[in-house]
Amino acid sequence: MATIFAAIVGLDREEHNHPAGLRTHILVCLGACILALIQEAICNQVLYYAKNYHDLSTVLGVDPARLIAQVIGSIGFIGAGTIVITHHFVMGLTTATSLWATASIGLAIGMGYYCIAIVGGAFVLLVVVILRKIVKVNTYKQVEFKYTDRHTLDQVLQPAVL
Repeated sequence: MATIFAAIVGLDREEHNHPAGLRTHILVCLGACILALIQEAICNQVLYYAKNYHDLSTVLGVDPARLIAQVIGSIGFIGAGTIVITHHFVMGLTTATSLWATASIGLAIGMGYYCIAIVGGAFVLLVVVILRKIVKVNTYKQVEFKYTDRHTLDQVLQPAVL
């Protein structure tokens, strides 16, 4: 399940030549899913020991949210590597956030919250795949030249024509 959701998002990123594509999204989602499964296993093990060894119940503790926080923080570093800033131009934000969302889906699947994973995954796919086709963002900027001498305008425009 984690692989399917991640593959759909990653395939979209791959088709549009973004830094993190199919394999990256699948690995992030699977990694988050595996860590969530490990966290669930740890919780079950602690509960088993607390239930069967009453003398240990006062010293045993587990916090399922702790691992989730670490995964999400780590994905922030990976996502930062996909963001490119040049002068006044920023690229890679959607790729970084899709990685973050994919990790969240993996955590939900790994912890057994399939309904949350399906609904969340559907919305991620809606935003990343469908919304791009519906909403067209104009990335072109308008430039206006005012000139008093035709020769000056030719000198300014000549490098752009070459």
